[in-house]
Amino acid sequence: VQLQASGGGLVQVGGSLRLSCAASGRTFSSYVMGWFRQAPGKEREFVAAISRSGGSTYYADSVKGRFTISRDNAMNTTYLQMNSLKPEDTAVYYCAARRLGAPAWRAREYDFWGQGTQVTVSS
Repeated sequence: VQLQASGGGLVQVGGSLRLSCAASGRTFSSYVMGWFRQAPGKEREFVAAISRSGGSTYYADSVKGRFTISRDNAMNTTYLQMNSLKPEDTAVYYCAARRLGAPAWRAREYDFWGQGTQVTVSS
């Protein structure tokens, strides 16, 4: 599967953005989807994940209550709604797909990656 992330940009503290990740192919619903981010000089970190049906979601503690992951299997797209953004949310955000197993927080457990979209939160 090929993934294309979009929706990043520059936003002020407290603002909102919605990221999208469009997937190619006809088997999108068979993949667990995740969002990760990487700030300059830091390791890539888990942000959120969603089960194949969309019925289960998981979040990093740092974004819980502010970010919402969702998916539309008919549109082959997963989303990350980001509210109440903080400067520490500034990073390149990546979407990822996992073929087998349950939603995971380790980056190495994902098989396919999008190219990343920059999110910058200014104070």
